[in-house]
Formats: sequence, C-alpha cells, structure tokens
Amino acid sequence: MAGTHSFLHTMIRVGNLERSVKFYTELLGMQELRRRDVPDGKYTLVFVGYASEEEGAGVVELTYNYGVDKYEIGTGFGHLAVGMPDIYAACEKLRAAGAKITREPGPVKFGTTIIAFVEDPDGYKIELIQRP
Repeated sequence: MAGTHSFLHTMIRVGNLERSVKFYTELLGMQELRRRDVPDGKYTLVFVGYASEEEGAGVVELTYNYGVDKYEIGTGFGHLAVGMPDIYAACEKLRAAGAKITREPGPVKFGTTIIAFVEDPDGYKIELIQRP
C-alpha cells in the first residue's frame, strides 16, 4: 500500500494572494509551482514548494477566494514545518521584511533541536527547524 500513496499538499486559505505568494517564495525560498485561476468559481489556486508533488515534496496550496480578505484560523490548526540550514539568519531576514517572529530561534524545551516560529501574512504559524 505504501508504494501507491503519497502526500501531495496542504491547502490554506489566504486573504491576499500576492502577499502570501511573496512571503512563501521570497522569504521562505519556495518556488511558485503552478497557478490556476477559476473565474467561474471565483477563486485562484497557487501551489508553492521546494520541489513538486511528483518529486514527493510537501507542497502548500494557497487558495484565494475572490472578495474574502480574512479567515479565522481556529484552534485545530497547529503549524506548517520547514527545515533549513540556518534559522537564525532566516529569522533576521523575515524580521527585516516585517514578518512576526513568535518564538525566537533556540533549542526546543527539554531537547537539542533548534527551532523558531514565524507567522505568515494571514497568521498561520510556521515552525522553522534547523537541519544541517
């Protein structure tokens, strides 16, 4: 069964598509993989990631519904996680661009893994994990 299934993407709704695309591509270094505008359905989808779904990468689907500029995140959503080689430098770049760092880089409580948390423009939490 494991060979026939794969995790494709996670979808989040965003209030300003271009602002979100800029955050994920320019600040987190993802690529815009594809975009689909559906005027009849009044929505646009943009898929961003470090590699394509075909390559087995985790991809984020940014969904913009025409005319909706804010969503309640709710209490069920936790966070997205991104591994990178230097989260200290990443946090400085994010902070300089106006992003909200909600947990400064440092070791996880009771462990040695170095993590930080940042919020995207819509308030979704993203865990940055230091990976060599």
